[in-house]
Amino acid sequence: MEAIPVLYRDPRLLFVDKPTGMIIHRGYDRDPITVADIVRDKIVGAQVFALHRLDRGTSGVVGFALDSEMAAKMQGALKEIQNTEKEYVALVRGPMKEPVDLDYPVPNKAGGERVPAQTLFLPLASTGRWTLVKAYPCTGRYHQIRRHLKHLSLPVVGDTKYGKGEVNRLFRQDYSLTRLFLHAHRLTFKHPVSGELISIKAPLDQDLKRVIRELFKVEPEQLLDITCRPG
Repeated sequence: MEAIPVLYRDPRLLFVDKPTGMIIHRGYDRDPITVADIVRDKIVGAQVFALHRLDRGTSGVVGFALDSEMAAKMQGALKEIQNTEKEYVALVRGPMKEPVDLDYPVPNKAGGERVPAQTLFLPLASTGRWTLVKAYPCTGRYHQIRRHLKHLSLPVVGDTKYGKGEVNRLFRQDYSLTRLFLHAHRLTFKHPVSGELISIKAPLDQDLKRVIRELFKVEPEQLLDITCRPG
């Protein structure tokens, strides 16, 4: 089992930096190793409870509770919009010149009925056909960010389901990028026990940083550390 970096830990919660290409826990997929397996067997040594989901291709912040009571409390806390913020970073094909607050329903599961979904998108930098954006989902629907960007005709680089094959091939060939350019960069929430506001950040993987440097001629931190969300 590979090592997974721990981002935050207290007696009842643990947050790690999920690698791309790995699922969090077993569902319909029967992967031999999951993030939950590694957290349980290599970090905690006991049963853990996943708090939320990330797509297989998405990297970044993901949390686990160490007992079922805290899992229930945290799942409730993460639904409190006023005290919770999920920040993602994505590279898309196409121009986004101004913030977009998109309220557009998407299926709640594969083949399911459409349900309300809202995401705020903020452009960080543009060059040619490419824009680096931050995404703040207010709801947590199935593939929400990727579906919303497809709806805006701004497909995520490396997205083999909702993206463009020619874009993905270009980035494999010119930038050696073989993954989805979507990263759960930061999670902020109110701790359900202490009441403290916790902010957990996962740095971008090196392959994503390299693409930003080559495309935008700037260090990634100069773009990502900008506090740009209104309010």
